[in-house]
Amino acid sequence: MLTDKEKDDIHKEMNQYPYPEATCIDALKVVQYHRGWISDDAVEDIANELKMTVDEVDSVATFYTRIYRKPVGRNIILLCDGTSCLVMGYESVYEYISKKLNLKFGETTDDKRFTLLPVSCLGDCDHSPALMINDDHYNNLTVNKIDEILEKYL
Repeated sequence: MLTDKEKDDIHKEMNQYPYPEATCIDALKVVQYHRGWISDDAVEDIANELKMTVDEVDSVATFYTRIYRKPVGRNIILLCDGTSCLVMGYESVYEYISKKLNLKFGETTDDKRFTLLPVSCLGDCDHSPALMINDDHYNNLTVNKIDEILEKYL
């Protein structure tokens, strides 16, 4: 069930659009802000609030990389696996992060500090490989830079 605060925030967003359905991504972001992720129950609650079907809301929720459909860690690592990053050595960066944090794509560390996710493009092809941690962007990555970057989030 949506909290009163979540409903209020969603209705503020709804006032900016001509149709309730246009608020779908904003409603998902509101609920994720408050809960950290979007559960199946939350999808159903949002669908009811926006007069949409559960499948319509779920299709939006699963389309966007930064809408999380399962619990995630406090710090989300989005590692670009696009063509440019692949060519420029993203695999060695992935292997290093994976070994250092003991996780693979889609997993969260036991202490809930980090979740590692692939992202198809961060738009920084001329400075690849690249990653984001939360809203912080890093590029021209090498294995030697990873420890210094991760240290900021420990």
